[in-house]
Amino acid sequence: MESEEFQIKRGTKAGIVSIVCDQLDFHKTEEDVLHSLEELKDLLKTLDIEVVSTFMQKKKHFDAGTMLGSGKVEEIGIAAKEAGVDFLVFDFELSGSQLRNIKKISGLDVIDRVSIILEIFASHARSREAKIQIEIYRLEYLLPRLAAFWTHFSRQRAVRGTVGGEGEQQIELDRRMIRRRIEFLKKELSTVLTARKEQKKKREKSAITAALVGYTNAGKSSIMNRLCQENVLEENKLFATLDSTFRMLNPDSKPPMILVDTVGFISNLPNTLIEGFKTTLESAIDADLLIIVCDVSDPKFTNQLRVTNEVLAELGVEEKERIIVFNKKDKVNDLRKIKIATREYDNCFTVSSFDPEDMKELKEFIVNFFLSKQTFYDLFVPYEEGPIHATIAGKTNVMNRHFHENGTFYRVRVPEFMLHALRLNKYLLAPHHKNPFIV
Repeated sequence: MESEEFQIKRGTKAGIVSIVCDQLDFHKTEEDVLHSLEELKDLLKTLDIEVVSTFMQKKKHFDAGTMLGSGKVEEIGIAAKEAGVDFLVFDFELSGSQLRNIKKISGLDVIDRVSIILEIFASHARSREAKIQIEIYRLEYLLPRLAAFWTHFSRQRAVRGTVGGEGEQQIELDRRMIRRRIEFLKKELSTVLTARKEQKKKREKSAITAALVGYTNAGKSSIMNRLCQENVLEENKLFATLDSTFRMLNPDSKPPMILVDTVGFISNLPNTLIEGFKTTLESAIDADLLIIVCDVSDPKFTNQLRVTNEVLAELGVEEKERIIVFNKKDKVNDLRKIKIATREYDNCFTVSSFDPEDMKELKEFIVNFFLSKQTFYDLFVPYEEGPIHATIAGKTNVMNRHFHENGTFYRVRVPEFMLHALRLNKYLLAPHHKNPFIV
């Protein structure tokens, strides 16, 4: 099986389908469903797929075989064909049997929300780690649904002429091939993650980090570009950034300050991908400061914050220090409404990533935040410890120094973790030792 067999064709037309049902998360009210469908439209737009029809049904209990009921599915199929729809996209995860049933009744190809997100992830992954992870997710998603895609696969094989015949025997063979591929990829991923952990250890010993987190398309990459004067990809598309991107925020500080741009969050994230998000967001877990970016021009921006906080809670970083950046104020007509809407939030900034003054103020705040977390230490280093003198000069903020006949007294300013990482704690002056800086 080759990757192109799973790709969704660009430039096609889709009909989107959803249900208002109290049994289904993110679909309990009509408002929830309409918001989720707007997200789905944006996801499809990212794949250059046009939505030409929208179908929604209210049900007390969803139908186990088709979610909507066979009569409704047949009705949707007729209307969708008349509208020129190429396939139907359901705004929730479908099982293999549901995919088969809906496809048979509607007479149209059927995919679900998970397939769309996986397709976007696959097209936007850049690092080796991300590519491996996404292939694993796609194969694990495909495995229990293989029979639902059998017709498509058989057409591919007929062209290649490599495998003949259909049926359960061939499907089982494909399942074994997929399981072996998943096993191989997980071993490869383990090797990549081990190497990345070593890189992370080196970074922890030499820098402090702030992570940009928040809803997808809130403008995190734009803010990173302005703060770091770099050129990270900026697109008005969901999940334009998938791999975590590291850039120097303030190279002149000691230690250097690094800004991390992370993958965006989204509501109604399928269970299939939640664990993958946790792995991708390890840089946020390890950050010294979280910068939550929120699109204040979105009428549902409070929902963005709710989803962001839920994901951060799942990551176990509720207590980590954070600030909120309400971005895209340039797209809001009445700034007074912003002030009223955001006044309940502490440590927040309302900015436009295109306003140099806004970015200057934000950068100064982040730099000063890190400086405020640094502690003053008094050290005494013998002259023969040449490398330590070089470390102090190059890696710490030296506030003062005093030369003694046996060595140098230093007063330095540095984060506590850096003091230990640089192994300077062994040179700390004990309380009873006289420090020439203290009168």
